[in-house]
Amino acid sequence: MNLYELAQPDVIKANPDGYASEKDDNTVLKLKDLRKTRLTLAHLNKLRVANDVRKFEHEKKLKSVASQYAPAPDAAAAGAPAM
Repeated sequence: MNLYELAQPDVIKANPDGYASEKDDNTVLKLKDLRKTRLTLAHLNKLRVANDVRKFEHEKKLKSVASQYAPAPDAAAAGAPAM
């Protein structure tokens, strides 16, 4: 979850796909835990959805950064020297 999403109460209430939910158990394994946990299709699907969400958010961020740092359209038309 991103920091700006904490200010949005609808994001916190409706846990969207791709984000960790409360039912996910992320406890740390102890030394006496000898068996590996099975990687199920549900786990793989959650990882795929989380990766898709991360990729979408990254592309969205790149678009916003590109628009922020793009040269001003009127400066290029006015004949200002390019940097």
